[in-house]
Amino acid sequence: MNFCLSRILSPFKRGSSSKLLISAAVRPMATFTTEERGKGRPYSLESRIFFKRGDTYVSPFHDIPLYASSDNSVLNMIVEIPRWTNAKMEISTSEPLNPIKQDVKKGKLRFVDNCFPYHGYIWNYGAFPQTWEYPGHVDPNTGCKGDNDPLDVCEIGSRVAKRGEVVQVKVLGTIALIDEGETDWKIIAIDVNDKMAASLNDIGDVETHMPGLLQHTVNWFKIYKMPTGKPPNQFAFNAQPKDKAFAHNVISTTNQQWRSAIDGNTDKGSLCLSNITLSSSDTISNEAAAGIVNGIPVESTHSQDRPDTVDLQHYVKI
Repeated sequence: MNFCLSRILSPFKRGSSSKLLISAAVRPMATFTTEERGKGRPYSLESRIFFKRGDTYVSPFHDIPLYASSDNSVLNMIVEIPRWTNAKMEISTSEPLNPIKQDVKKGKLRFVDNCFPYHGYIWNYGAFPQTWEYPGHVDPNTGCKGDNDPLDVCEIGSRVAKRGEVVQVKVLGTIALIDEGETDWKIIAIDVNDKMAASLNDIGDVETHMPGLLQHTVNWFKIYKMPTGKPPNQFAFNAQPKDKAFAHNVISTTNQQWRSAIDGNTDKGSLCLSNITLSSSDTISNEAAAGIVNGIPVESTHSQDRPDTVDLQHYVKI
């Protein structure tokens, strides 16, 4: 097996991580924990993962800051889908406090298919808080409107993260996916404490130290919906990744679009903007936040078994 495929197909081993020396001071971060409601066996339509800071429930979408360092070089990433897993988990942008939940299609919980040679997601997949790809904005780089979600992140470090974990990352570049006619930026980043982080400072370093990973990333996004009968996804820039500076500009733009929605200057559409820490018309009390969580049962009444088809291997031809 060649080097790049062995990296994709075999889970990375957990190991001791080395600290990355950051040029700017990393801001002291509050400790965020998670609390699951609607627990199933192990999946349920009602399952929600809520976030807490101390004893206070918060929104991961709005209350966790985007930037974790004084010079904005380190960012907070919320892990939705750990590497090698198939359950399509996501921050629910339309529900109060924006918990993580599993996507549902036609009443069934959604799992991504395994397309040869991949198994599940090939990175820790998640989102940047306080970003929003505004669907009313036509991106000048892609000619397509935003997909109405927080900015997606592919964290390429060696550790398998936990769902709901808040990870400090540095940005390396981005890929411009066009998903069913919408702009869907994929930011490439790495955990600042990963042993490879010191060697990866821009998108070109990824190919040098992780040969094949970027091409496999493009291929994964191109084919992952094809087993369901959909055509291959398309990309801007002929599927070539853009560098760190370009990616930071995308992040800044989507942060401004989120801020515009919070401030009431942009039509929020289906977004729920309830938050605890911001000065906005949607700020709610700690008591109201607790009431939202307590309104969801601890145990699910609508559990579903993990379908056997999740483990099938699919072969697609482009």
